[in-house]
Amino acid sequence: MKRRWTAALATVAAFGLVLTSAGPAPAASPITTAIYTADPAALVVGDTMYLHTGHDEAAAGGTNFVMRDWHVFSSTDATTFTDQGVKLSLSNFSWAGGDAWAGEVEPRGGKYYWYVPVNGRGAGWMDIGVAVGDSPLGPFTDAKGGPLISDSTPNSSPLNIDPTVFTDDDGQAYIYWGSYNGVRAAKLKPDMINLDGPVITPQGVSNFWEAPWMFKRNGTYYLAYAANDSGCSSPGYACIRYATASNPMGPWTHRGVVLDQVTSTTNHPAIVEFKGQWYMVYHNAAAPGGGNFRRSVTLDKLYWNADGTMQKVVQTTGPIGGGGAGGQPPTGTNQALAATASTSYVSAWETLGAIKDGYVPTSSADHSHGAYGNWNHQGTEWIEYQWPTARSISKVATYWFDDNQGIDLPASCQVQYWNGSAYVNVPGQSGCGVGANTYNITTFTPVSTTRLRMNITSRTGYSTGVLEWMAL
Repeated sequence: MKRRWTAALATVAAFGLVLTSAGPAPAASPITTAIYTADPAALVVGDTMYLHTGHDEAAAGGTNFVMRDWHVFSSTDATTFTDQGVKLSLSNFSWAGGDAWAGEVEPRGGKYYWYVPVNGRGAGWMDIGVAVGDSPLGPFTDAKGGPLISDSTPNSSPLNIDPTVFTDDDGQAYIYWGSYNGVRAAKLKPDMINLDGPVITPQGVSNFWEAPWMFKRNGTYYLAYAANDSGCSSPGYACIRYATASNPMGPWTHRGVVLDQVTSTTNHPAIVEFKGQWYMVYHNAAAPGGGNFRRSVTLDKLYWNADGTMQKVVQTTGPIGGGGAGGQPPTGTNQALAATASTSYVSAWETLGAIKDGYVPTSSADHSHGAYGNWNHQGTEWIEYQWPTARSISKVATYWFDDNQGIDLPASCQVQYWNGSAYVNVPGQSGCGVGANTYNITTFTPVSTTRLRMNITSRTGYSTGVLEWMAL
C-alpha cells in the first residue's frame, strides 16, 4: 500500500480441558474449544468436509510444541464440526520418536493416504511417513514401515515437514514439502508410498518459509504457503502467500498475500471448495487460553477475482455468515454510544467521534462519515471510552480504517480496562482481529468498569485508524 506523503493527505490435557463428547462445535471461531488444534488439512468426500488436524497439548505458558496425535473433524455445512477423535498417533509408526506435525490426506484407488512429518529417531530431525486407511476416518496404519522422505533423501529440504499431496487429472500425484526456506517437490509412484524420480527445488516460490498447500482450479495450479518476510508480517509471525503455475512442478509466479498474519506466530493454509463455496482453513491463537503452542483451527470464506487471482481472506471471529462477519455489526447494546471518546493522538484532519457514530462502513476504505486516524505516528497508540458510571462489557467489535496510503491495518491490538487504579488487560481475551472490511469481534470475561481502552500497534512504516469501535 502507498504511504501518505503529506500531512494533509499524506502464532488439552495440560490445560485441564478434557474432551468429553464428540458433539458439534461452531465454526469459524474456532472449530472446537475442547482441545487445541493446529495445522489443518481439508478434504471433501461427497457431502462432507473432513479436517485432519494436529493436536496441541502444551501446558499454559509452555514454550515448545507438545504434539503426539492427530484428530479428524467432519462437517456437512462448513459451520458446525464434530470431533471424530484421535485417528492417528505417533504409536502408529514404530520408527517415530515424537513431533506429530502438519500432515495431509490424499485419496487414491479407494484408499486414503495420510502423509505426516515426525521425528524419526534416526540421523537428522524430521522425516515424512505415510499411513493408509479405507476411509477419511481410518483406521490408519503405517503404509511403508519407514520414512518416505528423510535427511538421507537426495536434495531433501533443510527441514522435512509439512507435506502437501496433489493428484492431477491424469492420475499423477505430486508431493511438496519443506521449511527453512527450502521448498521441495517430487512425483509419487502409483502406490503413493514411493517417490517417482528425483527431488527438485521448485523455482519462483517467493519468500517461502513452510506449510505449502497445492491445488488446481480451472487448469491453473496454485501453491499457497506460509511466509514470514517483513513485507507481509511482523517479526516472528507468518502470513500466507500464494503462487500459480501452468505445470505442477513449476516454475511458479508469485501472486500476493491471501491471508494476513494471525494471532499465532505460525500459520498453515488449506484451501478447498465445498458445495460451491471456497474456504481458507487455517489456525490462530483465538481460543480461550490459546497461544503460539496452543492453537485453534478455524476457517473463513475465500473469494476469487475474474482473472483467477484470490481475494485476501477476511478473518472473522464469529460463525460463518453470523452477526459480526462479512461487514455487518454484531447484535447487542452498543455501550459506546453513551461514552466519551479520547485518544493518545488523532490527526488534525480526522474525526475521533466517528468511531461511535453507529455508521456501518461499506469497506475499510469508507470514511464518508469520518474516521479516526493517527498518521504520521507509528508504534502503539490508543483509543478509549469513559462512562460516568460503571458498565458491564464482555465484547468489542472493531472496524479498521485503511486508506491505502499511510494508514494500514494494525499489526496487533489489545483491549484493556480500568480496574480502579490502573489499566490492565481484560481477562480471557480472544484473538484481537485485524482483518479488513469487517467488524473484528474480540470477546473476554465480563468486566465492570468506567473506562475501556484499545491499544493499537501499527505495522512498520504505517499508522493506524478506526472507523467504528463498538463496546457490548
